[in-house]
Amino acid sequence: MNTWRARLLPPALAIVFAAVLCSVVLLVSGANPLATLAEMIAQVARGTTAVDIVNTAGAYYLVAIAAAIGFQMNLLNIGIEGQYKLAACVASIVGGAISLPFGLHAVVIVVVGAVVGAAWSGIAALLKVYRGVSEVISTIMLNMLAIGVVAYLVPTFGELRGNTQGTKIIPDSGQVPGIPFGGAGTMFGLVLLAAAVGVGYAVLIDRTRYGFELRASGLSSTAATAGGVNSKRMVMSAMLISGAVAGLAGLPEILGRDHTFTLNFPTGYGFAGLAIALLGRNHPIGVAFGALLWSFLDKSSLTLDNIGVPKEIVTILQGAIVLSVVVAYELVRRRELAAEQRRVGRALGTAAAPAAAGTGGERA
Repeated sequence: MNTWRARLLPPALAIVFAAVLCSVVLLVSGANPLATLAEMIAQVARGTTAVDIVNTAGAYYLVAIAAAIGFQMNLLNIGIEGQYKLAACVASIVGGAISLPFGLHAVVIVVVGAVVGAAWSGIAALLKVYRGVSEVISTIMLNMLAIGVVAYLVPTFGELRGNTQGTKIIPDSGQVPGIPFGGAGTMFGLVLLAAAVGVGYAVLIDRTRYGFELRASGLSSTAATAGGVNSKRMVMSAMLISGAVAGLAGLPEILGRDHTFTLNFPTGYGFAGLAIALLGRNHPIGVAFGALLWSFLDKSSLTLDNIGVPKEIVTILQGAIVLSVVVAYELVRRRELAAEQRRVGRALGTAAAPAAAGTGGERA
């Protein structure tokens, strides 16, 4: 019971605090918070918004799982942004350049994306393991380098279409059919891949020896090493797996809708993934709810201009959630620790009372 309270209470408090903060901002600006929320909820039922939320949540879920894998090892993989963009770019170039049977073509593209993401993340892992370079510094630098590499690859291996440059169109054999919902839109087929990754992550972390060693190394690398766990191997493998999952994040849109990578490809998924992983407490189900919430805020905010509310209020809400969730987790952790100390104190006091009584009887 206490475990579930410790998991659910912090994100709930964070969301409530963020909602209150945004309500205050809206009231100061002269807007009605309840009317704003009602408009955002109503937008979900309009057009293709509901399906768009699920599609974007699939990408958010993948980057958040990538971040969660690093968090389990106490690693901060800031480079998810560069990993998914570079992987999507290279996978699109390969997908547009080869010709394979239907199904196999898409599998090769997905594998290329995962390999590129893992390889790019592996650079930071090597620097940390063999040179002691902080993964925070190296992945930030690799993000900037990835932007430059993408800017070089797209014009070099792509083509000019209208006002933008993009890679060659991936042929039909490499595309992944979506799941149509009539006038509500089409869900990307690779959203199911995101769900499968979540299941695999849950099994890996909770049902395998590797997952136990990963969590043990994250809690205390010294204790894990004393128990026979190779800390360098755990750092390398965690970063590689994190990068591989991140490399999949851009593929649902490419294989399901765009069929090409352009210089206008969506950005910001990687940084959102870090926030979503924190919000979901690195738990696959919690991360799923966080991804849906983040996607809902993104998509439903598009209608706020219609009622005279700036859509930037959603950015304030998302930022407030990130800040408050960290504070909420710490407050709940301290409360649970204090409660545990009181329980231990009462147990020790109860055990000491009979012992003291027995000692007194012997002396008599």
